[in-house]
Amino acid sequence: MTKDNTAIAQDISISTLVSIGEHPLSGRPRRAEQDARAIELGLTSATDKLNCLYAGPAHNTDATAVLRDYLGMGLKHIQIIDVPEHTDVTTTLLEYFSANTPDVILTGVQAEKGESSGMLPYLLAEQLNIPIVASITHIVSIDKQAGHAKVLQALPRGQRRKVKVNLPFIATVDISAPAPRQSAYGCAMRGELVVKQCNAYHKDFEQSKWQVNGAQKRPKRLKVVKAKTAADRFKAATAKVQGGAGKVIYDSKESTQEILKMLISEGII
Repeated sequence: MTKDNTAIAQDISISTLVSIGEHPLSGRPRRAEQDARAIELGLTSATDKLNCLYAGPAHNTDATAVLRDYLGMGLKHIQIIDVPEHTDVTTTLLEYFSANTPDVILTGVQAEKGESSGMLPYLLAEQLNIPIVASITHIVSIDKQAGHAKVLQALPRGQRRKVKVNLPFIATVDISAPAPRQSAYGCAMRGELVVKQCNAYHKDFEQSKWQVNGAQKRPKRLKVVKAKTAADRFKAATAKVQGGAGKVIYDSKESTQEILKMLISEGII
């Protein structure tokens, strides 16, 4: 394993695609969890030849702060392809990688905001005509002379499968991959954000028409008293039903109204 890692560090070029994440509770911009794990995997495999790439607005304050957090993981620089918001970056990344395709392209499984469809790596693999491996957790070895690599793929229930894939290839990094290292302030300030202008992009008109609203409050479950002891179960089975407000309804419309009243009174709707 040591020889494989040394060969990877010296001979293999790896690119990672990063995006701006979103905290699930506060909604604040942050490092995307899966993208950070992709960087961690790239740093442990090819520290010297790791290239990090971000496609989006270059002069966005929130984006710059998040990219600084990525730099704090030990990256020397991050290339920013300056494109406006609500842009389909597939064309932009395709032009970038067509000119110089690395041996390995690492991405997260999906973004944390926006469309979050997870289709970007698949579209890139199709257009570049290279294979893609989904949900990897580790790069076992890469043999550039033979033209193939071995990676571990995450399966359900914690299982792993070793997959052999030809170079170059794209891989999405699973959430079960090694956790990313913390961001160091000194590394974040020493790192460089290199802005590159690009004219090859397509406006995403559909996304620009979206209206994003806050999620509605989840329905409240009915309170169900569960007996814990045998005495409680016997008491619940023999207790006389209190109240007497219930009634038998045969009309479907009237029963619907009664159910609606009950749900409103319980605070479910």
